Amino acid sequence: MSFSKISSMVAVVATLGFGTAALAQDFSSAVDARQGGMNIMALNIGVLGGMARGNADYDAEAAQAAADNIAAVSMLDQRFYWPEGSDSAAFEGSRALPAIWEDFAGVSEKGQAFGAAAAGLQAAAGNGLEAMQAALGPVGAACGACHDDYRQPR
Repeated sequence: MSFSKISSMVAVVATLGFGTAALAQDFSSAVDARQGGMNIMALNIGVLGGMARGNADYDAEAAQAAADNIAAVSMLDQRFYWPEGSDSAAFEGSRALPAIWEDFAGVSEKGQAFGAAAAGLQAAAGNGLEAMQAALGPVGAACGACHDDYRQPR
């Protein structure tokens, strides 16, 4: 076999190898982004939960800041966070169940419910402990409704 034929074969094999690598997608940025958003919400819900349970003194300014953060995250356009194939069955490190992509209408509905609950919390958080506590319940319920159906347990 001549050197030029071997070179041509190596070039074809290399091209096929790179083509296959290009087909495999790296969803780590998307998964990191959505997990980051969840961590931001968890941190802020923890601040409010500590106040609601009496583990921390109610602080209207801190409660409002935490609620504002939750509302801000709820308003992000998350279309880039959820690429198909970034579920727990296909991507290590993801807890998103494949059911998300099978029922995206249900996910969207739950997301809208969360957004409404976050807006209610934002409106109430700085208006006293009792108002904040009452508005925190629907946020927790909205989080749980989505996580129960669409997140893999630890």
